[in-house]
Amino acid sequence: MNETTMQAAGGYSVFNALVDIIAAPSRALDEVKNRTRWLWWPLAITLVTIIAVFAFYYTWVDFDWMVDEMIRTTMAPGADPAQAEQMRSFMSPGMQITMTAIGVTVVTFLIYAVQSGYLHMVNRISGDPELRYGQWFAFSAWTGFVGVFNALAVLVVILMASTNQVAPDELAPLSVNALLIHAEPGTAWATWGQSLTLVHLWMLVLMTIGFARWTKSSTMKSAIVVVTPWALIFGIWAAIIAA
Repeated sequence: MNETTMQAAGGYSVFNALVDIIAAPSRALDEVKNRTRWLWWPLAITLVTIIAVFAFYYTWVDFDWMVDEMIRTTMAPGADPAQAEQMRSFMSPGMQITMTAIGVTVVTFLIYAVQSGYLHMVNRISGDPELRYGQWFAFSAWTGFVGVFNALAVLVVILMASTNQVAPDELAPLSVNALLIHAEPGTAWATWGQSLTLVHLWMLVLMTIGFARWTKSSTMKSAIVVVTPWALIFGIWAAIIAA
């Protein structure tokens, strides 16, 4: 009998945790603290959902139109037409799906690895030194599980569209750019705003709750630990754009 089955028999399973991380996050984070093998469930579901939604998008969208839009918004006026043709010849639905799958997987693991190292280092300095790096990686996977809602928001945009000419820039309805900034596609501010969504803020709240419960720290200290890297990254990025 594997670990998941045994825990289910004991009354709390990984499936309970998948529901509770949304409905009762404190309980879920308490339960998964010493069950690091469960991390593959939220991680796999998150990756598969994101990749599947974008695979659907690339097979649904008017691909030739999308490529033209990407060329229009990314290439400088007066650029060599040969560059546009080279870009167009390189792009296909299959290629975009493959690149998305690889990119999403690599970037997710990289972000979780760096974030886990940061949390582990901070905890070693001022928290519970018995918590292992692997536990913090599981922590990142569980708190990042809400990222599926960004993917579901993309799916809603596609299903509600009246045409299949929907640009990639329109696939982030929960982003700061869509809700507040409304910067033109292809601009630096649009990229900045599309990189931060309401779901990311939800994730930071979950991380704050989890860090506080795992390390017995105050909510204020936990919020500072969790938010500081994000504030620095997006703050410095914004300052560079504004300069």
